[in-house]
Amino acid sequence: MTRIWPIALGVFLIMLPVTAVVPLLYELTEGRFPGSGDLDRHLFMSSNMAGSLVMALTAGLWSDRLGRRKALIVPALFVFSALLFLMYLPLPYPVQLSLRFLEGGAHMVVLVLAMTLVADIAPASRKGRSLGLVGAAMSLGVATGSVLGGRIGSANATDLFLYGGTLILLVALAAGWVLQDAPIRSAAQRLPVMFKLLTRQHTLAVPYVFTFVDRLTVGFIISTVSLYFATVLDLAPAQIGLAMATFLLPFGALTYPAGLLCEKVSPVALMAVGSVLYGVYLMALGLGSADAILPIMAFGGLVAALMLAPSIVLTSQLAGEEQQATAMGGFHLAGSLGFMLGPMLGVGGITALKALGLAVYPTIFIVVGSLEILCVLALMPWLLKVHAGRPTHKEVLATQGDQYQ
Repeated sequence: MTRIWPIALGVFLIMLPVTAVVPLLYELTEGRFPGSGDLDRHLFMSSNMAGSLVMALTAGLWSDRLGRRKALIVPALFVFSALLFLMYLPLPYPVQLSLRFLEGGAHMVVLVLAMTLVADIAPASRKGRSLGLVGAAMSLGVATGSVLGGRIGSANATDLFLYGGTLILLVALAAGWVLQDAPIRSAAQRLPVMFKLLTRQHTLAVPYVFTFVDRLTVGFIISTVSLYFATVLDLAPAQIGLAMATFLLPFGALTYPAGLLCEKVSPVALMAVGSVLYGVYLMALGLGSADAILPIMAFGGLVAALMLAPSIVLTSQLAGEEQQATAMGGFHLAGSLGFMLGPMLGVGGITALKALGLAVYPTIFIVVGSLEILCVLALMPWLLKVHAGRPTHKEVLATQGDQYQ
């Protein structure tokens, strides 16, 4: 685990400037560019996620072909830092959206390859806890970034770009010194390999669909829900950051234990139970008053931890040792697609409900929460199949334990 901890710390740090934007979404759109509408505000999040989508598709493949992870991670960090500094400048809104797109791409290169490097390093008998640790670091970074964003940007929202750019610059310098590549067992990959892998190992569709729906709802939360808190519940940026942290801190703190639990309990069962409870949480979020938001968000964080680590672990298990980067790239591709479409789901749902003359709130929350429950019901036959065919942790140890001792 000594080589995993620095990577987990790096993942934690790169998440801070990304999620610091969430409590400041209104200030960075309507506040900075008066007259922007619902679509403009949602596009500020979606453009970043679109860049993530493109690089989730290609980062793992490039790295497999190159045969190294570090050679892409470090340059991507420097690009990430430069883009944050550029966003501090008073550039026109279309240019800001372009920078957001590029920033999302640079960030995703680092995230995909950092998690893949962990999968390369971790022995099979400790893969659950290793990936769970990185998942926990990612979640804690998201939570901490939300709080810091509300604090740093309370006086001037654009200050977060200066702080974020400086932080990522330091991470880039440290990564160049600390990171070490691990042997890659796979041959150089081509773009069609990702789709061939899914065709050959079609059960990968299960964690892919789950992460798509899960991150679809997260995209909804960090855009529509953030704006709902600011405009309907009249919460200040610091209060929005606290609300997001109340969700994300238990989420992050329990992701590592969930990874450990995957070594004892089927990750399929954890994903299914967590998704149903998460759907209930989303519905309750739209029904609660401002005073009830914090306990509802805390409940959401508890059940969300049952979803992330199991989906990562299941992806790794189903892919096999030689297709880690390709499978993880597909996993992040599905998640990034969900992230990108989440804000569009929010603004599209709001527009449709207004056109139908229906109450926007809490209806939009009930609709989005239902998606999580419907996902479990629709995939139940596949869930049972994957659960039945998955090797137990004891079988993994018996098969591969000797070579990792």
